[in-house]
Amino acid sequence: MISFKTTKIVLQNHEPGMNPTSEELAKVVMSRMGLEPRKSGSTDKMFRTLVELYERSKQANRNKRPESAVMTVEEMGYHAGITRQTMYDYLRRWLELNMIVKTSYIVDNKVVIGYKLNGLTLESSFEKARQQINNNMDLTLKYIQELQRRIKNEKISQTQKDKNPEPPAMPETTTEQQTMTEAPAPTTPATATLAPPSEVIG
Repeated sequence: MISFKTTKIVLQNHEPGMNPTSEELAKVVMSRMGLEPRKSGSTDKMFRTLVELYERSKQANRNKRPESAVMTVEEMGYHAGITRQTMYDYLRRWLELNMIVKTSYIVDNKVVIGYKLNGLTLESSFEKARQQINNNMDLTLKYIQELQRRIKNEKISQTQKDKNPEPPAMPETTTEQQTMTEAPAPTTPATATLAPPSEVIG
């Protein structure tokens, strides 16, 4: 499972059987790319949206009309057999993988917003998705290299501490404790000076 910015992409290891049809292959591709619905009871026709995107891309290139390659969310949901809102939820995965791009065109002075393959063919759009996954793996490799470096440095640091343990720190004495433990300074008793006795004159 690969987690991108907002979406978890689950790459399956499905393989086609002998002499698969285009439908079976399309389902395998969708599953291996993490674009198949994962909830029980979800649509099993999501692959039709991928195929339709490809067909429209070919038509747009053939007729030199780029807008023909664009599908609205309603159209994508229709081919997948789901509602517009549900299709919006699935679109996050397609966009995170860079398989499709959001675009717009004008029809009858109205702006139509939709999505198309991120390339002229399925293969070229898949290359964009593969690059996204490779970027994730490349970043993970950097984290692994940094993890190895930190483990090594932490072990060296711990070994040095074990060889040269620091002496225990002396407890600090508070001002109150110092006052209580200090002995009072000795006091010298005062001596009175007496005047000499008067001489008696006889």
